[in-house]
Amino acid sequence: MSLNRKKNIPVLLFMFLLLLITAVFSLLIGRFDISIKECFGILWSKLFPIEPYWTKVQHNMLVLVRLPRIIIAILVGASLSVAGTSYQCIFRNPMCAPDILGASTGAAFGASLAILLGKSNMTITMWAFLSSLACVLLVLLVSRFCRGNQILNLILAGIMVGSIFSAGNSYIKMIADPNNVLPAITYWLMGSLSGADTKKMNYIWIPLLIGMVPIFLLRWKINVLTLDDEEAKTMGINTRVTRTIVILAATLLTAASVSVSGIIGWVGLVMPHIARKFVGDDCRILIPASALIGGIFLLLVDDLARNLYTIELPLGILTSLIGAPFFLYLMLRRRE
Repeated sequence: MSLNRKKNIPVLLFMFLLLLITAVFSLLIGRFDISIKECFGILWSKLFPIEPYWTKVQHNMLVLVRLPRIIIAILVGASLSVAGTSYQCIFRNPMCAPDILGASTGAAFGASLAILLGKSNMTITMWAFLSSLACVLLVLLVSRFCRGNQILNLILAGIMVGSIFSAGNSYIKMIADPNNVLPAITYWLMGSLSGADTKKMNYIWIPLLIGMVPIFLLRWKINVLTLDDEEAKTMGINTRVTRTIVILAATLLTAASVSVSGIIGWVGLVMPHIARKFVGDDCRILIPASALIGGIFLLLVDDLARNLYTIELPLGILTSLIGAPFFLYLMLRRRE
């Protein structure tokens, strides 16, 4: 293990500890009071039988409402951040975000169509997920028939296909009932975890695991992909296959995340840059650090969203208010 990696291990451990502290803090805050003793008692009772000293309402609030929401917030934040880091590395562009290939636009179209047709919440989630995957697969298909630079073709195909899905989403909003359907579509597009529950938690972890594992296993190859393709090939890396696997895995992370949370901007763009400030550019450390920082960030933002006002704020508004100025700060520091 290199000296740089050894030096960053304590940083990762500190981030993991901070994530646990943030999760416990998030369990305790809310409009319904639950003390830390009651919180740990309820969680401990899931492992060992103890005499309850809490009410059934407190148990249900913690286990069925707050805990699934906290887990989903961590998973979504980590997934968007890892997807953003992967895209930035393989496309060799620090401005890449998880929706660069149209994953978010595709999910928005699928969710809007499901809401227009009056589908259930889980059906909306499934349609958003499948539409997101369909959009990115169409991007990959279009780019395969284009000659020239593969990376540039992917980006241009993402812009083109994404604009088509965006046009379809605009048409759906135009014909939607302005009293009931249109507000529901608009609220979904702004992003929220208000509908998080155990069903969504059980649904999301499988695609996220399938997407996360290849990226973590290929971290050292992603490092090589940051070099020129010819240099990577001399090191025995099949750039086309590796890039395709990483793109599909990052797309799966993005699609699953957006399908349960709506469109949440800036997480996949800003969090990788913050992680680089702490651990550097080595993807073997950068990707785990991005996952931890992304989980912490979205968890804190969700705490603000559900506790700042009497009504819950959409996550997309808060992430934009926080992420955009911070990204501007990073750009100014880089210029200096």
